[in-house]
Amino acid sequence: MNTNGYQLTVGLEIHVELKTKTKMFCRCLNDSTEKRPNVNICPVCTAQPGALPVINKEAVRQVLRVGVAVGGDLADFTEFDRKNYFYPDIPKGYQISQYQYPLVTGGNLSGVKITRVHLEEDTAKSFHEAGRKESLVDFNRSSLPLMELVTEPVIHDAKTAGNFAKELQLLLRYLGASEANMEQGQMRVEANISVSKDPAKLGTKVEVKNLNSFRSVEKAIEFEMKRQIEALEKGEEIVQETCGWDENKQVTFSQRKKESSHDYRYFPDPDLPKLFIGQLPELTKAELEKTLPELPWQRRERLISVFGLKSEDVEMYVADDELGAFIEEVAKNLSDDKVLVQLASNYLTSDVAGKRKTGELKLLPPATDFADLIKMVSAQEVSSRGAKDILLVMVTEGGAPKTIAEIKGLFQIHDEGAVAKVVDEVIAEFGTVFAEYQNGKEASLQFLIGQGMKKGQGATNPETLKKLFIERAKK
Repeated sequence: MNTNGYQLTVGLEIHVELKTKTKMFCRCLNDSTEKRPNVNICPVCTAQPGALPVINKEAVRQVLRVGVAVGGDLADFTEFDRKNYFYPDIPKGYQISQYQYPLVTGGNLSGVKITRVHLEEDTAKSFHEAGRKESLVDFNRSSLPLMELVTEPVIHDAKTAGNFAKELQLLLRYLGASEANMEQGQMRVEANISVSKDPAKLGTKVEVKNLNSFRSVEKAIEFEMKRQIEALEKGEEIVQETCGWDENKQVTFSQRKKESSHDYRYFPDPDLPKLFIGQLPELTKAELEKTLPELPWQRRERLISVFGLKSEDVEMYVADDELGAFIEEVAKNLSDDKVLVQLASNYLTSDVAGKRKTGELKLLPPATDFADLIKMVSAQEVSSRGAKDILLVMVTEGGAPKTIAEIKGLFQIHDEGAVAKVVDEVIAEFGTVFAEYQNGKEASLQFLIGQGMKKGQGATNPETLKKLFIERAKK
């Protein structure tokens, strides 16, 4: 779109429910998928008088591990604060969060600088049902451990914002810190959006809250950029406010004026102890580094450098843990032979992944059987067409590739005598096409070979077919 010289600037705030056994400040079960209302509750997470919170150490550890993964600075000292505001889903009248001393400061992910990563508690959930005068509140979500990651305002296009959110989701899943399922509300993105003609100055920012899909993140940013530019071109003033996103209409809508930090009257929570992270050996950077798995970007680099796989295939393996683990196991059974692994990847990303999308895939075959099929193709025991037919049986019915090839007669026929009979049949049926080839039309040769493969039900060797058609054409 035409930006009329305006520069878009975006900063993201992303909230993620962490995957711990219990809630942030009590021993209630942490289960964000619970459908029954007010099941996982206690005096602490419903703010009963006299109830005292206790810090969930595992939640602290998970946020620090994220900090190590993104190269941030881990806090030596930290504390929890009370963020004061009223809403029916905040039973205490304040939310326990972190303000001046976050667990993590700085870092970088997917080329985007990170300001901070801190820990807080989630709120309860309000339900406004049509036809009812009153609203309902479910406290199951109240006090779930919630990680908030804030980026610097350094994003200048919607695609980069979406990619950052995707990469964070991947990182959290690799770390086992969260499933970060956006549809279930486990990961919620807020975008602070502004436009300005002066690259050195930020425009008035508008916050769009609770974006629950990567597509919504990008669409909301694009819409808000267009809206703000059009308003400024008309001489209108941009109001600092909080907006929602209407998924059906694909527009933002105003919810309330945007608060500043001083509006929340932060102060240290007197019921929770100060934390001196450096005094806890298991939470030091050196110890946390030992717990990190191979991270998404490290896996990308390894799959490309070791096997020479295509970047789009690698993205599939990095994002899909099941397929990623499968190709790695297949590679072991192929002795990490680069050429064979690339061939395996071609079949896996086209035939297998395709059948997963259509629902035809019943099961992933054993990696040993899949590797055997690739070896058969490489050795020209079966054709590419035959391999696809064998693979279809493997993923829908099961069975070893050699057995399937034997039953269905898919082993390639190399015997020239047998292939010659097929060639004669094709020439007899498609004499005009054969004549065209004899007269110099090279494209006709591929048609003739295709017909020979078809007559041989994929078992006739294409190279032998090609050789015999060429010989016949010279006679």
